[in-house]
Amino acid sequence: MAETTSLMTIGEFSALTRLSVRMLRHYDAHGVLVPAEVDPWTGYRRYAPHQLRDAADIRNLRDVGFGVSAISALLAARGTPAWSAALELQRETVVEEARAAQARLALISRLIEGETSMSITVERRTIAAMTIVALRDVIPTYADEHLLWARMMPEIARQGIKPIGPCGVIEHDAEFTEHDVDEEIFLPVAPGTTAAAPLQVHELPARDCLVAHVVGPYDQITEAHDRLATRIAAEGLTPPTDDFLPGKAFNIYLTTPDEVPADQLVTEVCLPLGWACGRTA
Repeated sequence: MAETTSLMTIGEFSALTRLSVRMLRHYDAHGVLVPAEVDPWTGYRRYAPHQLRDAADIRNLRDVGFGVSAISALLAARGTPAWSAALELQRETVVEEARAAQARLALISRLIEGETSMSITVERRTIAAMTIVALRDVIPTYADEHLLWARMMPEIARQGIKPIGPCGVIEHDAEFTEHDVDEEIFLPVAPGTTAAAPLQVHELPARDCLVAHVVGPYDQITEAHDRLATRIAAEGLTPPTDDFLPGKAFNIYLTTPDEVPADQLVTEVCLPLGWACGRTA
């Protein structure tokens, strides 16, 4: 009886829950938060005190990005592992959205600054011949390169391989792709080094390259490719068009995120124009 006599009007419930009357009607229509009582004559909705908790959870789930259908399922899963798992997944989504937003802000700043930014410089030089140990696979996006490193480094340690220089990545796709990126990460090693699967050893010849020297976050790598393309057009250069490994674009990471903050990262984005010691597939 106490619960019935303490029912709240939709306006009172809205004031307590910080959910608008419009949204309360929306949640009612979708079965997410149904009033405890609806007057059959007037259609007035009334809510019970115990529904305040539901309303708070609904508001919080909405505010972190869940839609109505997901909210309904999550309310039923409160107190179960499914609730925590869904929130963990949503947290990863929000973190990625935040990274993307920061990248857009950085790009806006660079567009405002124009060519005054000195964080990217381009030169033409020869990249010395090197022996590399590498791991190649298809990853979801360019940002997922860390998945390859998480697999490779334990193998490097297990096989007792000693790197002798900065690491890097070779881009195998013939065109830019949003998803399912074919990449091969590598570490320079001494000539004569051997490796067992899933690692491979490649001998790369000296190459004539356009090199974009990038200081700062990895989100500048796209702009680095823009600078390289501008230089190619201006000088009438022609990058290799065949599918040989020495002709693939590659990055060299002179510093890495485990060593320095993002604004101190140094990356060389390299586009081969030719090579001097034959072709190695």
